[in-house]
Amino acid sequence: MNQKLDEKARLTEEETLDPQDWGDMRRLGHRMVDDAMDYLERVRERPVWRPVPENVKAALRSPLPVEGQGAGAVYEDFRRTVFPHGMGNVHPRFWGWVIGTGTPLGALADMLGAAMNPNIGGGDQGANYVELQVLNWLKEMLGYPEAASGLLVSGGSMANLVGLAVARNAKAEADIAQEGVAAARRSMTLYASAETHNSVRKSVSLLGLGRSALREIPVDDDYQIDLAALRRAIDEDRKAGRHPFCVVGNAGTVNTGAIDDLSAIAEICAAENLWFHVDGAFGALAALAPRLKPLVRGMESADSLAFDLHKWMYMPYEVGCALVRWPEQHRAAFVSPADYLAHLERGLPAGPIWFSEYGVQLSRGFRALKVWMSIKEHGVSKYGRLVAQNCEQAQYLSALVTASPELELMAPVPLNIVCFRFAPRGTDGGRLDKANEEILFGLQESGTAVPSSTRLGGRLALRVCICNHRTRREDLELLVREVIERGHKIMGESVRR
Repeated sequence: MNQKLDEKARLTEEETLDPQDWGDMRRLGHRMVDDAMDYLERVRERPVWRPVPENVKAALRSPLPVEGQGAGAVYEDFRRTVFPHGMGNVHPRFWGWVIGTGTPLGALADMLGAAMNPNIGGGDQGANYVELQVLNWLKEMLGYPEAASGLLVSGGSMANLVGLAVARNAKAEADIAQEGVAAARRSMTLYASAETHNSVRKSVSLLGLGRSALREIPVDDDYQIDLAALRRAIDEDRKAGRHPFCVVGNAGTVNTGAIDDLSAIAEICAAENLWFHVDGAFGALAALAPRLKPLVRGMESADSLAFDLHKWMYMPYEVGCALVRWPEQHRAAFVSPADYLAHLERGLPAGPIWFSEYGVQLSRGFRALKVWMSIKEHGVSKYGRLVAQNCEQAQYLSALVTASPELELMAPVPLNIVCFRFAPRGTDGGRLDKANEEILFGLQESGTAVPSSTRLGGRLALRVCICNHRTRREDLELLVREVIERGHKIMGESVRR
């Protein structure tokens, strides 16, 4: 009889994913925190980046685990395969693309957010109030209207999509939210410089307008939008019976950091009854530094503003923000009522706002916690000083490049991006492109530094984007020495061949 009862108990025993031994899990967690802090504290001792070895790639193609192996063994796998082979962006000599560095407290904040594991779709919960406070802080930091709405999103690409979705619906000559873009009486067109980020093109496609709706306006010698060409394009589309509805201004282009004349674009939009969207992915945060704030004058007039916090505020990935001047139009673009999401007067559903009604996601992680904790840890003044410091470092690198007869500065340096190349006098352009590409590969593959590349005027450039709070001037001096030494070696080998 007892044997039958024991068998029945075994068969009906309920399982959980919590550890059987909380002490073991606690010790493992402490080890993880120690390893993470060591990883960040000793970052200068490691190469910036290293290729992933074939044996590691093979290990990461292992079959689906049917039975568990335990938390400790899983962590060992992580330490052996993943931890040593990151992108490298926490390193002081990582300057590729526009990728931020993260901070120790930011990493711990993400851990705490995951432990709480809330869904920030809405409701009367502390995390909702944290996001509301963060959004209010961000509006104040960037001089945006207090009454504006906002949403924390995955990054600048999603922030652009949110802003342009609101623009499309607000300026359409039909109820686009209900009837779709086919209901528009005229073809809708929008305008941005040829230097605008490709997320704008993606957004236009996803919004059903078609990429042909985007007019890519030429830029001047400073890589800013040509305002006369913009006015002509708008006028030509009106005369052709199309419906211009939006202009995208750049507060820091991804190629060179160029900032469009945002005040002038705001005036054009007001005169033409167009929506003014600013892609300020990283450059909007120049507003935090008093000396740089005039560069983004006019940004505060935007109908919508997109920017990232994991770039020039050094937050861990991922967190960006979309701000919209007109809350009713923002909500109207995304709200979709459902009985199971009713806003009740009491209980958990009675929160102050449902963020799910202002964007694509119903399920939303606690992105706001790392922002809230980081701003409280350092204060906004320190962030402003760091933004200014990165721009001063870019000017220092620019001066080093200009002072060298073997290097060529490829574009103005208004913010934190320096585009240059190895270019000894008397060398033809085709050879230089190949040499600079090899310099880039050598810098990255040796783990010395990680710039990225771009093309300006049809020529390949090394592109150094400094949104790194760990960078020092000595790192930039090392970069210049390495570029020159590697360039001479490559060109010498080329001649010998």
